Amino acid sequence: MTILFILAGVIVVLLFLFKNLKGKLISVAIPQGEHKSDHYLQGKISLLTYNIAGLPQGISAAKLPRKLSIAEIGEKVEPYDIINVQEDFNYNNAFYSKNLHPYRTASKGKIPVGDGLNTLSKFPILEYRRIPWRHCSGPDCWTVKGFSFAKIELANQVSIDVYNVHANSSDVARAARARRENFRQLAAYINEHSVDRPVVVMGDFNAHYAYKRDNLHEFLLTTGLSDGWVQYLRKGVFPEVIPKFIAQHMLSLNNDTESLDKIFFRNSKNLKFTPMDYQVEIDRFTNVDGEALSDHLAVSMQLGWTWED
Repeated sequence: MTILFILAGVIVVLLFLFKNLKGKLISVAIPQGEHKSDHYLQGKISLLTYNIAGLPQGISAAKLPRKLSIAEIGEKVEPYDIINVQEDFNYNNAFYSKNLHPYRTASKGKIPVGDGLNTLSKFPILEYRRIPWRHCSGPDCWTVKGFSFAKIELANQVSIDVYNVHANSSDVARAARARRENFRQLAAYINEHSVDRPVVVMGDFNAHYAYKRDNLHEFLLTTGLSDGWVQYLRKGVFPEVIPKFIAQHMLSLNNDTESLDKIFFRNSKNLKFTPMDYQVEIDRFTNVDGEALSDHLAVSMQLGWTWED
């Protein structure tokens, strides 16, 4: 009996202690620092768009041997966070051979089955799609040109939509008409698949604001995009239409002249971009003799970004 009385006493004491501790046990305060939210973040990204002239040797417009030059380009793009290339057709193995970007899209193939578009990134590529143009003209119909979509993760639960573009070339009336339809197709896709999303669009647009047959203003208006060159270097002032427009040679461009290689961007409700730099890369992509590695000059841009829930 004595043992039973002792056990009963112990149980009463334990119940008393539990009653007093109960509130404390179920309302433990967790320091805020241990569960810091990822919903306010900031960073910056360096972007590059580059037509690398990867058509087969002999029909490429570039002056230097293509395989060696494209391998050198693959090495020299290393500093940039996100890279869109166009005309990556026949030398993709060489292009990737010296490149160290951890995320790279698989080549679609050589002409006439490839689109020449690839994206390289230091951030994870979560989704990737290729979309062919519905309109083309002349030699642009010899292969499957178009645009691509990539969803790229900048940070935990923070991603952007990145589009790579290679529009119909030439300034003859038929080609310009096909190019206008390219931009309308791209705008419709962006408006359907990137609703309320932060967007970067960069590539070889083969178009100029100064050319009256191009519809770049329409494209920007319907998508809500901003032109990095116009916003950062020209303080929002667009080039005027030139009645008898003739495009400058692509290797003679600089920061003051309009390139057909462009970088556009768009904010979302939560993610805001801030232009920090924009450059036509005149000297970076040359060989030891100072000769350009492609028939285009690469265009780069640095964007600061902030995410706030």
